[in-house]
Amino acid sequence: MAVIAATLGHALAETHTVHFANNCGFGTPTLIQGGTVLSTGRDYTRNGALLGAIAYLQTGGCGFNGEGCTLVELSLTNGFSSADISLIPPHAFSVTSGFGFYNGCDGAGTDCKQPNCPEAFEHPDETFKQVGCSAPNCNLAILFASREEFYSPV
Repeated sequence: MAVIAATLGHALAETHTVHFANNCGFGTPTLIQGGTVLSTGRDYTRNGALLGAIAYLQTGGCGFNGEGCTLVELSLTNGFSSADISLIPPHAFSVTSGFGFYNGCDGAGTDCKQPNCPEAFEHPDETFKQVGCSAPNCNLAILFASREEFYSPV
């Protein structure tokens, strides 16, 4: 019985990776969840769901939670993952930022290349700007600079 439970637990396990590509030549990619810094540029892998995380390029002018900078909000979980770009105050455009799913929902993503970009949240009720993925164990590449590299993260 223990072997069956262990096998079933392994089969149901989920894992997600957040990959950063910083082509700006400056700044530190930062991934935070619940007040805890999870990564400052290295790939971050979570065995299980990664819910309510934020990412931004720390350029020296960003607050701890990305205040004053372009923010990527993300939740990665089997069943329905979601990500978006936020410019809702106190967040503001700082650098070209974008994201793309890979290892499931390849090609789904968006980017923000200029202030007031139409792809980014500017008001909390713009939930239609979220990009979703229902594939299990999907990953997210976050890019600071050009969009061409979103879908080949490694």
